[in-house]
Amino acid sequence: FDRRVRYLIALDNVTMKKLNGLFCILALVICFSVILVGCGSQTEKKNASSVTDSYLTITDDADRQVVLTKKPERIVPLSASFLEPLHAVDGKIVARVSAKTGIPKEDENLPQVGNVYNINIEKVIEAQPDLVIAYKGMNDKFVSTFEENGIPVVVLEMRTYDQVKHTVDVLGQIAGNLDKAKTLIQDMDNKIAEIKAKLPNEHKRIAILHSTAQNVTVQLEGSIAGSTAEILEFENIAKGLTPLESNPTSAPYSLETLVSANPDVIFVTSMGKLEIIKKSMMENVENNPAWQTLPAVKEKRVYFLPQELFLLSPGIHYPEAVETMAKLVYPDKFN
Repeated sequence: FDRRVRYLIALDNVTMKKLNGLFCILALVICFSVILVGCGSQTEKKNASSVTDSYLTITDDADRQVVLTKKPERIVPLSASFLEPLHAVDGKIVARVSAKTGIPKEDENLPQVGNVYNINIEKVIEAQPDLVIAYKGMNDKFVSTFEENGIPVVVLEMRTYDQVKHTVDVLGQIAGNLDKAKTLIQDMDNKIAEIKAKLPNEHKRIAILHSTAQNVTVQLEGSIAGSTAEILEFENIAKGLTPLESNPTSAPYSLETLVSANPDVIFVTSMGKLEIIKKSMMENVENNPAWQTLPAVKEKRVYFLPQELFLLSPGIHYPEAVETMAKLVYPDKFN
Protein backbone atom coordinates (compact mmCIF):
# COMPACT_ATOMS: atom_id res chain seq x y z
CA PHE A 1 0.00 0.00 0.00
CA ASP A 2 2.79 2.44 0.95
CA ARG A 3 4.53 1.71 -2.31
CA ARG A 4 1.34 2.42 -4.22
CA VAL A 5 0.86 5.70 -2.37
CA ARG A 6 4.46 6.75 -3.02
CA TYR A 7 4.04 5.78 -6.70
CA LEU A 8 0.89 7.84 -7.05
CA ILE A 9 2.51 10.81 -5.30
CA ALA A 10 5.51 10.58 -7.64
CA LEU A 11 3.19 10.28 -10.59
CA ASP A 12 1.27 13.37 -9.47
CA ASN A 13 4.53 15.29 -9.11
CA VAL A 14 5.51 14.41 -12.67
CA THR A 15 2.08 15.32 -13.92
CA MET A 16 2.21 18.66 -12.08
CA LYS A 17 5.61 19.42 -13.53
CA LYS A 18 4.28 18.73 -17.02
CA LEU A 19 1.22 20.87 -16.36
CA ASN A 20 3.39 23.63 -14.98
CA GLY A 21 5.51 23.43 -18.09
CA LEU A 22 2.41 23.64 -20.29
CA PHE A 23 1.12 26.58 -18.28
CA CYS A 24 4.46 28.37 -18.73
CA ILE A 25 4.44 27.77 -22.48
CA LEU A 26 0.83 28.93 -22.70
CA ALA A 27 1.66 32.03 -20.69
CA LEU A 28 4.59 32.83 -22.97
CA VAL A 29 2.38 32.39 -26.06
CA ILE A 30 -0.23 34.73 -24.61
CA CYS A 31 2.39 37.34 -23.69
CA PHE A 32 3.98 37.11 -27.13
CA SER A 33 0.55 37.48 -28.78
CA VAL A 34 -0.21 40.55 -26.68
CA ILE A 35 3.13 42.07 -27.67
CA LEU A 36 2.45 41.40 -31.37
CA VAL A 37 -1.04 42.88 -31.14
CA GLY A 38 0.39 45.88 -29.35
CA CYS A 39 3.06 46.36 -32.00
CA GLY A 40 0.47 45.94 -34.75
CA SER A 41 -1.76 48.51 -33.10
CA GLN A 42 1.14 50.92 -32.79
CA THR A 43 2.01 50.38 -36.48
CA GLU A 44 -1.60 50.93 -37.51
CA LYS A 45 -1.75 54.04 -35.36
CA LYS A 46 1.48 55.27 -36.90
CA ASN A 47 0.22 54.63 -40.44
CA ALA A 48 -3.12 56.24 -39.67
CA SER A 49 -1.28 59.18 -38.15
CA SER A 50 0.91 59.61 -41.26
CA VAL A 51 -2.22 59.70 -43.47
CA THR A 52 -3.98 62.10 -41.11
CA ASP A 53 -0.90 64.32 -40.87
CA SER A 54 -0.60 64.78 -44.68
CA TYR A 55 -1.77 68.25 -45.75
CA LEU A 56 -3.40 67.41 -49.09
CA THR A 57 -3.71 64.63 -51.67
CA ILE A 58 -4.26 65.72 -55.29
CA THR A 59 -4.92 63.81 -58.48
CA ASP A 60 -3.36 66.10 -61.08
CA ASP A 61 -4.00 66.48 -64.82
CA ALA A 62 -1.45 63.76 -65.60
CA ASP A 63 -3.52 61.31 -63.49
CA ARG A 64 -0.79 61.24 -60.82
CA GLN A 65 -1.67 61.14 -57.13
CA VAL A 66 0.44 63.72 -55.32
CA VAL A 67 0.59 63.77 -51.51
CA LEU A 68 1.65 67.04 -49.88
CA THR A 69 2.78 66.51 -46.29
CA LYS A 70 2.53 70.22 -45.46
CA LYS A 71 1.15 73.45 -46.86
CA PRO A 72 3.58 74.65 -49.59
CA GLU A 73 5.31 77.90 -48.68
CA ARG A 74 7.87 77.96 -51.52
CA ILE A 75 6.20 77.37 -54.89
CA VAL A 76 7.92 77.49 -58.29
CA PRO A 77 5.41 77.56 -61.20
CA LEU A 78 6.94 76.54 -64.54
CA SER A 79 4.55 78.66 -66.62
CA ALA A 80 3.62 82.33 -66.36
CA SER A 81 -0.03 81.26 -66.72
CA PHE A 82 0.02 80.01 -63.12
CA LEU A 83 1.25 83.27 -61.59
CA GLU A 84 -1.95 85.32 -61.43
CA PRO A 85 -4.14 82.40 -60.24
CA LEU A 86 -1.59 81.68 -57.49
CA HIS A 87 -1.62 85.30 -56.36
CA ALA A 88 -5.43 85.27 -56.38
CA VAL A 89 -5.42 82.48 -53.76
CA ASP A 90 -2.38 83.83 -51.83
CA GLY A 91 0.08 81.19 -53.05
CA LYS A 92 3.71 81.74 -52.02
CA ILE A 93 5.90 82.05 -55.16
CA VAL A 94 9.71 82.09 -54.80
CA ALA A 95 10.83 81.92 -58.48
CA ARG A 96 9.33 82.25 -61.94
CA VAL A 97 9.89 81.53 -65.61
CA SER A 98 11.15 84.11 -68.09
CA ALA A 99 8.43 85.57 -70.31
CA LYS A 100 7.79 88.72 -72.32
CA THR A 101 4.16 88.94 -71.18
CA GLY A 102 1.99 87.69 -68.34
CA ILE A 103 4.38 88.53 -65.48
CA PRO A 104 2.60 90.34 -62.61
CA LYS A 105 4.41 93.39 -61.24
CA GLU A 106 5.03 91.73 -57.86
CA ASP A 107 6.91 88.89 -59.60
CA GLU A 108 9.21 90.94 -61.83
CA ASN A 109 12.17 90.77 -59.42
CA LEU A 110 11.87 87.08 -58.55
CA PRO A 111 14.71 84.70 -59.55
CA GLN A 112 14.16 83.28 -63.05
CA VAL A 113 14.41 79.59 -63.95
CA GLY A 114 14.40 79.72 -67.77
CA ASN A 115 11.42 79.88 -70.12
CA VAL A 116 8.49 77.49 -70.21
CA TYR A 117 10.02 75.44 -73.07
CA ASN A 118 13.55 75.40 -71.62
CA ILE A 119 13.50 75.09 -67.83
CA ASN A 120 16.82 75.34 -65.97
CA ILE A 121 16.53 72.47 -63.50
CA GLU A 122 19.51 73.63 -61.40
CA LYS A 123 17.96 77.07 -60.86
CA VAL A 124 14.66 75.52 -59.82
CA ILE A 125 16.43 73.34 -57.23
CA GLU A 126 18.45 76.36 -56.03
CA ALA A 127 15.15 78.09 -55.18
CA GLN A 128 14.51 75.29 -52.63
CA PRO A 129 10.84 74.86 -53.52
CA ASP A 130 8.52 72.65 -51.52
CA LEU A 131 6.28 72.40 -54.62
CA VAL A 132 6.77 72.74 -58.37
CA ILE A 133 3.74 73.31 -60.61
CA ALA A 134 4.35 71.98 -64.13
CA TYR A 135 2.37 72.68 -67.31
CA LYS A 136 1.10 69.50 -68.95
CA GLY A 137 2.56 68.93 -72.40
CA MET A 138 5.44 71.35 -71.79
CA ASN A 139 7.16 70.40 -68.53
CA ASP A 140 6.34 66.70 -68.16
CA LYS A 141 9.89 65.57 -68.84
CA PHE A 142 11.15 67.35 -65.71
CA VAL A 143 8.77 65.68 -63.25
CA SER A 144 10.90 62.63 -62.43
CA THR A 145 14.04 64.75 -61.94
CA PHE A 146 12.37 66.99 -59.37
CA GLU A 147 10.83 64.02 -57.55
CA GLU A 148 14.25 62.35 -57.37
CA ASN A 149 15.42 65.51 -55.59
CA GLY A 150 12.59 65.25 -53.07
CA ILE A 151 10.49 68.02 -54.64
CA PRO A 152 6.78 67.21 -55.15
CA VAL A 153 5.32 68.18 -58.54
CA VAL A 154 1.71 68.87 -59.52
CA VAL A 155 1.01 68.79 -63.28
CA LEU A 156 -1.82 71.06 -64.47
CA GLU A 157 -3.20 72.26 -67.82
CA MET A 158 -4.84 75.60 -68.67
CA ARG A 159 -5.92 75.62 -72.33
CA THR A 160 -9.70 75.30 -72.08
CA TYR A 161 -11.90 77.31 -69.77
CA ASP A 162 -12.87 74.20 -67.79
CA GLN A 163 -9.17 73.46 -67.27
CA VAL A 164 -8.58 76.99 -66.04
CA LYS A 165 -11.39 76.68 -63.50
CA HIS A 166 -10.08 73.30 -62.37
CA THR A 167 -6.58 74.76 -61.98
CA VAL A 168 -7.88 77.67 -59.88
CA ASP A 169 -9.71 75.17 -57.68
CA VAL A 170 -6.58 73.01 -57.21
CA LEU A 171 -4.39 76.03 -56.47
CA GLY A 172 -6.96 77.18 -53.93
CA GLN A 173 -6.67 73.81 -52.19
CA ILE A 174 -2.85 73.99 -52.27
CA ALA A 175 -2.78 77.50 -50.81
CA GLY A 176 -5.49 76.70 -48.26
CA ASN A 177 -7.82 79.36 -49.70
CA LEU A 178 -10.59 77.41 -51.39
CA ASP A 179 -13.13 80.18 -50.71
CA LYS A 180 -11.05 82.67 -52.70
CA ALA A 181 -10.77 80.16 -55.53
CA LYS A 182 -14.54 79.64 -55.60
CA THR A 183 -15.14 83.40 -55.57
CA LEU A 184 -12.75 83.87 -58.51
CA ILE A 185 -14.41 81.09 -60.52
CA GLN A 186 -17.86 82.52 -59.86
CA ASP A 187 -16.65 85.98 -60.91
CA MET A 188 -15.34 84.60 -64.23
CA ASP A 189 -18.58 82.70 -64.83
CA ASN A 190 -20.64 85.85 -64.16
CA LYS A 191 -18.56 87.98 -66.57
CA ILE A 192 -18.91 85.39 -69.33
CA ALA A 193 -22.66 85.12 -68.73
CA GLU A 194 -22.96 88.92 -69.12
CA ILE A 195 -21.07 88.78 -72.44
CA LYS A 196 -23.21 85.95 -73.80
CA ALA A 197 -26.41 87.78 -72.79
CA LYS A 198 -25.55 90.52 -75.30
CA LEU A 199 -25.38 88.17 -78.28
CA PRO A 200 -28.26 87.47 -80.66
CA ASN A 201 -29.79 84.02 -80.73
CA GLU A 202 -28.40 82.82 -84.05
CA HIS A 203 -26.24 80.06 -85.45
CA LYS A 204 -22.64 80.88 -86.45
CA ARG A 205 -20.28 78.42 -88.14
CA ILE A 206 -16.63 79.30 -87.64
CA ALA A 207 -13.19 78.10 -88.63
CA ILE A 208 -10.05 78.69 -86.56
CA LEU A 209 -6.75 78.57 -88.44
CA HIS A 210 -3.40 78.51 -86.64
CA SER A 211 -0.64 80.01 -88.74
CA THR A 212 3.10 79.75 -88.19
CA ALA A 213 6.08 80.46 -90.41
CA GLN A 214 6.09 76.76 -91.40
CA ASN A 215 2.46 75.72 -91.87
CA VAL A 216 -1.24 76.21 -91.18
CA THR A 217 -3.47 73.94 -89.07
CA VAL A 218 -7.06 74.11 -87.87
CA GLN A 219 -7.84 74.43 -84.17
CA LEU A 220 -10.06 71.95 -82.34
CA GLU A 221 -12.23 72.43 -79.24
CA GLY A 222 -9.31 71.65 -76.94
CA SER A 223 -7.42 74.75 -78.06
CA ILE A 224 -7.79 78.16 -76.41
CA ALA A 225 -9.64 79.66 -79.38
CA GLY A 226 -11.68 76.48 -79.79
CA SER A 227 -12.77 76.56 -76.15
CA THR A 228 -13.63 80.27 -76.44
CA ALA A 229 -15.75 79.64 -79.53
CA GLU A 230 -17.49 76.78 -77.74
CA ILE A 231 -18.36 79.07 -74.81
CA LEU A 232 -19.99 81.45 -77.31
CA GLU A 233 -21.84 78.47 -78.83
CA PHE A 234 -20.26 78.92 -82.25
CA GLU A 235 -20.08 75.76 -84.36
CA ASN A 236 -16.47 74.83 -85.12
CA ILE A 237 -16.27 73.25 -88.58
CA ALA A 238 -13.23 71.25 -87.42
CA LYS A 239 -15.23 69.40 -84.77
CA GLY A 240 -14.71 65.66 -85.12
CA LEU A 241 -11.52 65.88 -87.19
CA THR A 242 -8.64 63.58 -86.23
CA PRO A 243 -6.06 65.59 -84.26
CA LEU A 244 -2.38 65.67 -85.10
CA GLU A 245 -0.23 63.17 -83.20
CA SER A 246 2.13 65.95 -82.23
CA ASN A 247 -0.64 68.31 -81.09
CA PRO A 248 -4.02 67.06 -79.84
CA THR A 249 -5.55 70.55 -80.09
CA SER A 250 -4.99 70.87 -83.86
CA ALA A 251 -5.88 69.00 -87.05
CA PRO A 252 -4.44 69.12 -90.60
CA TYR A 253 -5.53 72.08 -92.71
CA SER A 254 -7.07 71.76 -96.14
CA LEU A 255 -8.24 74.72 -98.23
CA GLU A 256 -10.60 72.41 -100.13
CA THR A 257 -12.24 71.34 -96.84
CA LEU A 258 -12.45 74.97 -95.73
CA VAL A 259 -14.16 76.02 -98.98
CA SER A 260 -16.53 73.06 -98.76
CA ALA A 261 -17.46 73.84 -95.14
CA ASN A 262 -18.00 77.52 -96.00
CA PRO A 263 -17.76 79.04 -92.48
CA ASP A 264 -19.49 82.32 -91.66
CA VAL A 265 -16.39 83.60 -89.84
CA ILE A 266 -12.69 82.72 -90.00
CA PHE A 267 -10.46 83.33 -86.98
CA VAL A 268 -6.67 83.15 -87.20
CA THR A 269 -4.28 82.52 -84.31
CA SER A 270 -0.56 82.79 -84.88
CA MET A 271 2.87 82.00 -83.50
CA GLY A 272 5.64 84.41 -84.40
CA LYS A 273 5.53 88.07 -85.37
CA LEU A 274 1.87 88.82 -85.97
CA GLU A 275 2.49 91.57 -88.53
CA ILE A 276 4.61 89.30 -90.75
CA ILE A 277 2.23 86.34 -90.52
CA LYS A 278 -0.82 88.54 -91.13
CA LYS A 279 0.76 90.15 -94.22
CA SER A 280 1.83 86.78 -95.64
CA MET A 281 -1.53 85.13 -95.07
CA MET A 282 -3.59 88.00 -96.47
CA GLU A 283 -1.43 88.06 -99.60
CA ASN A 284 -2.18 84.37 -100.04
CA VAL A 285 -5.90 84.98 -99.47
CA GLU A 286 -6.04 87.85 -101.96
CA ASN A 287 -4.11 85.99 -104.68
CA ASN A 288 -5.79 82.60 -104.38
CA PRO A 289 -9.08 82.23 -106.35
CA ALA A 290 -10.26 79.46 -103.99
CA TRP A 291 -10.07 81.80 -101.01
CA GLN A 292 -12.02 84.42 -102.92
CA THR A 293 -15.01 82.10 -103.27
CA LEU A 294 -15.60 82.22 -99.52
CA PRO A 295 -18.25 84.74 -98.35
CA ALA A 296 -16.27 85.20 -95.11
CA VAL A 297 -13.35 86.49 -97.22
CA LYS A 298 -15.48 88.60 -99.55
CA GLU A 299 -17.26 90.25 -96.62
CA LYS A 300 -14.04 90.73 -94.63
CA ARG A 301 -14.95 88.39 -91.80
CA VAL A 302 -11.41 87.05 -91.35
CA TYR A 303 -10.12 88.09 -87.91
CA PHE A 304 -6.66 87.74 -86.37
CA LEU A 305 -6.89 86.99 -82.65
CA PRO A 306 -4.45 88.71 -80.23
CA GLN A 307 -1.57 86.50 -79.14
CA GLU A 308 -1.65 87.59 -75.50
CA LEU A 309 -5.08 85.96 -75.14
CA PHE A 310 -5.04 83.13 -77.69
CA LEU A 311 -1.43 81.94 -78.08
CA LEU A 312 -0.69 81.29 -74.41
CA SER A 313 -3.43 80.59 -71.89
CA PRO A 314 -5.37 83.70 -70.86
CA GLY A 315 -5.76 82.06 -67.46
CA ILE A 316 -8.10 84.06 -65.23
CA HIS A 317 -8.51 86.53 -68.12
CA TYR A 318 -10.64 84.03 -70.05
CA PRO A 319 -13.64 86.39 -69.93
CA GLU A 320 -11.50 88.91 -71.86
CA ALA A 321 -10.79 86.30 -74.52
CA VAL A 322 -14.51 85.53 -74.77
CA GLU A 323 -15.38 89.22 -75.08
CA THR A 324 -12.65 89.78 -77.69
CA MET A 325 -14.00 87.02 -79.93
CA ALA A 326 -17.61 88.12 -79.41
CA LYS A 327 -16.76 91.75 -80.29
CA LEU A 328 -15.13 90.72 -83.56
CA VAL A 329 -18.29 88.94 -84.69
CA TYR A 330 -20.82 91.36 -83.15
CA PRO A 331 -19.11 94.76 -82.79
CA ASP A 332 -22.43 96.61 -82.62
CA LYS A 333 -23.37 94.75 -79.42
CA PHE A 334 -20.40 96.15 -77.49
CA ASN A 335 -20.50 99.88 -78.13
